[in-house]
This record gives sequence, structure tokens and C-alpha cells, in this order.
Amino acid sequence: MAEAAQNAEWETAENEPAAPEPVVERILNQDEIDSLLGFGVGEEEAASRSGVRAIINSALVSYERLPMLEIVFDRLVRLMTTSLRNFTSDNVEVSLDQITSVRFGDYLNSIPLPAIIAVFRAEELDNFGLATVDSNLIYSVVDVLLGGRRGAASARVEGRPYTTIERMLVTRMIEVVLADAKQAFAPLTSVNFSLDRIETNPRFAAIARPPNAAIVVKLRIDMEDRGGRLELLLPYATLEPIRKMLLQQFMGEKFGRDNIWEGHLASELWATTLEVRVLLDEIHRPLGEMLDLKVGDTLMLDAQADSPVMMKCGDVELSRGSVGRMGHSLAVRVDRPITPNAQHAMLKLGGKK
Repeated sequence: MAEAAQNAEWETAENEPAAPEPVVERILNQDEIDSLLGFGVGEEEAASRSGVRAIINSALVSYERLPMLEIVFDRLVRLMTTSLRNFTSDNVEVSLDQITSVRFGDYLNSIPLPAIIAVFRAEELDNFGLATVDSNLIYSVVDVLLGGRRGAASARVEGRPYTTIERMLVTRMIEVVLADAKQAFAPLTSVNFSLDRIETNPRFAAIARPPNAAIVVKLRIDMEDRGGRLELLLPYATLEPIRKMLLQQFMGEKFGRDNIWEGHLASELWATTLEVRVLLDEIHRPLGEMLDLKVGDTLMLDAQADSPVMMKCGDVELSRGSVGRMGHSLAVRVDRPITPNAQHAMLKLGGKK
């Protein structure tokens, strides 16, 4: 009996549906949350390429779309190495850390203070740029130019405004850098970078709207055991007039030009037929008199038999000549060549046709 009851209990248990397993909610840890948002503790460049941060920064134009810009700044590094050696009479090494695209407002908020911010003007481009010198480089330049001993750490007094001597020495160094920047851009275009003013507060160095895109070039300047960072900021609005030049993969590259098509177009232009009219003279009469003209009426012109005539193509005057006869046909002898203005007008007229 007990055995039969046990078998019946087993059959009942087999026929009953299995209880659902409890659902365990998975909670993201801090590393996964940082990776999702793109603000991880890893490398900044790698973090900016993923997550929500990549979506936010997707509106910015990458400097990699301007290949010639990197060549210009490589040339700037070589020029600065030589000029700063002559300026400081010391062994100076300049290196290019990175070129990045940022929003102008984010860059101003990221400037480590204290710092000196130089606002310079690109005259031919009709816009401005920024040159930021950090405190390490400021004290190093002052120490070198005033004869500080090598190997000794420069004395730094944080929290105080820069003195007039420090500002003037840094201003001279920035003028040297701007002169090198002019030479670096010379193969592309002639542009003169002139120093406009020196600021120590980023709020007074606003040269663009906060959401505007800009290019930041971070340079490292080492003078043996001393040195610091120099950053150059150029808004995209400043580079817009020479954007086509910066799009080149190499110097002198041409875009959208086909020599075969140019030759074909030139040959077709030479074979184009134009209607040339000869104008003997012009007279002005009232409209009523012209409406009363009948067959056989005569209009007297002021032109003589040897008067020069005008040859026109449409409304464009080509040349002047004399009327004569050749065989049984009337002919016009060209007395002067076609002027360049007439050639340009003919090309415009041909383009309209």
C-alpha cells in the first residue's frame, strides 16, 4: 500500500508543470557604465570614439579631412626648433603632441590656470586665433632668458599675477612663434599673423562662439631639463578661406580638372560658327514716322562711301572695317584686330548659347 501511494505521488509530481526559474536582473558595474557613456578611465582618444560621447562629438569636423594642415604644422615644428634655439641660446627641442578638433567653449574651460593666452589676428584670413602658454613654459622661458642656472628648478609662486617682465618675455617668444607660423603657411598662402593682445583670463580671450568648432595643436617645448606646453587654436572659420588648399593630399594637387576635356572644348570652340553683322550707320526717327513708311520710301544715312563700318556679334562690338567689293560679292576689310574685351564678351556670349 505504501509503495502504491509513493508511485502515485511520483506520477503526480511528473505531471505538474515545472515552476519558473527566478529572473535575475543584471546590474552594470562602473566600468561598463563609463564605457557606455564614453567617459572611461582609459585613454582619452579611445574613450571619445565610443558611447554617448562619440555621438555628441560627431558634429565636429575631424582635422584628418584637411591633410595639408598636418604638413603645415610639421613644418612649423622644424622652424620653431631653429628659431627658439636662436631666441634662447639654448638647446631647444620642439615636438608635436597631437592635433585635435574641439568646441571652442570646451577648450576655454580646459585651459589649466595660471596661463598666458595670446590673441593673434590672421590678417589675410580676416579672423583670429589663440596661443596658450602654460605656467611651466612661462617660468622656463623667464629662467632661460634671465640667465638661470641649468639643472636648478625654477622658483614658482603660484596664485599671483604675472609680472610685466614675465609678460614681455613671453610676448617676445609668441612673436617668434607667429613669425614661424607665417613661414609655415607660406607655401599654401600668404598670411600674416600679428599679435593682438595678451590675456590671463580665458573669458576675455573669446574669439568665437562656444559651440563653434576649432583645431587645437599641442606642442611640447623642451629646453634640456626645463620646458612646457604651447597650444595653438585656430577656429574653422579662420581656415575656411583656404579650405580647398588644406584638402590637398600633396602640394599643388588639382581638383576636378580634365586635360582631355579641356582640349576637346577648345577644339569645339574654334569650330563654332558665329553670325557676324555689319552695321553701316544708325539713325533715330519718331515711331509715328516709321509706322508711316511705304514701299519705295528712302531713308538717308549719314555714312559716306568710305566711312568705316562696325562688325558686331549679337550686342558685342568685334572690330571696325571698310566696305568694298570682291568679285560679285560685297566684302568688309578688317582695319583693326579684335580687342581682348571683345574676345571675353564673345566667350560669355558663346557660353550663353
